[in-house]
Amino acid sequence: MEAQCINTLETLAPCLVRGGMDPGLAQFLSIAAGVLIVSGLPLLLVIIFIWVERKIAARVQDRLGPNRVGPFGILQNIADAVKLIIKEDITPAGADRLIYTAAPIVAMLSVILIWSVVPFTPIHIGADLDIGVVYVVAIGSVGTLAIMMAGWSSNNKYALLGAFRVVAALVSYEVPMIVALLIPLMLAGTMSMQGIVEAQQGMWFVISAPIAALIFYISNMAETGRAPFDLIEAESELVAGYNIEYSGMKFGLFMASEFLHSFTVNLLFAVIFLGGWSGPFVHQVPVLGVVYLGIKSIIPYIFTIVFRSTVPRVRIDQMMAFNWKFLVPVSIVNVLLVAFVLKVVQELGLSPSPENVHDFAANLPQTAILLVTNLLMGLVTINILRNAGRRERIADQNRALRGAERDSAIVPTAIS
Repeated sequence: MEAQCINTLETLAPCLVRGGMDPGLAQFLSIAAGVLIVSGLPLLLVIIFIWVERKIAARVQDRLGPNRVGPFGILQNIADAVKLIIKEDITPAGADRLIYTAAPIVAMLSVILIWSVVPFTPIHIGADLDIGVVYVVAIGSVGTLAIMMAGWSSNNKYALLGAFRVVAALVSYEVPMIVALLIPLMLAGTMSMQGIVEAQQGMWFVISAPIAALIFYISNMAETGRAPFDLIEAESELVAGYNIEYSGMKFGLFMASEFLHSFTVNLLFAVIFLGGWSGPFVHQVPVLGVVYLGIKSIIPYIFTIVFRSTVPRVRIDQMMAFNWKFLVPVSIVNVLLVAFVLKVVQELGLSPSPENVHDFAANLPQTAILLVTNLLMGLVTINILRNAGRRERIADQNRALRGAERDSAIVPTAIS
């Protein structure tokens, strides 16, 4: 059955065919328009994201932020982009020119390609892959490879050490992130990004699996290399890290990819845990899905900016210990516990049937049980952390007391 022309926004190819265009050419133009929108939209939005982040960070830190170029300083980022474009492009003499030049391009492409599987509305998605989540994880890892390329090809020891930290830190945080992703996949029963959104029509997964959502959010903060996890470019230790030898627009591409990646992971969080484009009247007016998705993405994005502006940078050993000694064990225990409880709920017939999966009331029993399970696990985890902190504090006090007693015993002997 041929697709009907409803309007050019939703059914471009059928409308072009009805206007007399060749069907093959109409399909090609429809795909090309989608590619241009999906690839061009992030590049335009990144200018706004940088301005928003600078203004929010300034307000948090009692500053004004950009306020000179354009109304409220909104054109400041355009001026910065022009400055980077016209600055001299310097390539170190001993650098591997091909890899050195390709690294910032790969870093930006790795973020833009993620947008190709993001469902913006019930009918607007670049590619609805059956393995959409696997695609997102795989493409996201390419960004880490780009940073390694930059560090190695720069022929600079500080850049190389910054790239080594990517292997030690960012790759490590992929483990709890992927394990946390297993829970929404179990709840949705699919790896399609569009399928995950449709499975949340009755209940958002952030309510059914808040611990998985929190682990996914924290892991992605580390994946993007933002404070307090920005150890790959700690100025006090590694100058500027992996991109120390970059200048001009190549440096600008790295910075733009970082800001865009920060928003993109919050966009993924909204899709996977906050229902994506779902909202009132979205099936009647699909364009509303873009509005709902934007609002749901901006809220966690603001929290990310506030964290970056307030929380101090952690040490590399603290960052790795937090991942391997806390996030990874908690994520593994969480996925095993939720999988067991979910199976019990399904065997008891408390999970929604396929025809009632979009019904809020039908999702309540399963959601309530999973939520209680998450809360109990959270309480147990907090209690374990509290006891561990208490033991550590008592040990520190005992060490300090023994040190004071040893010093008091040494002083009279030295005087005599």
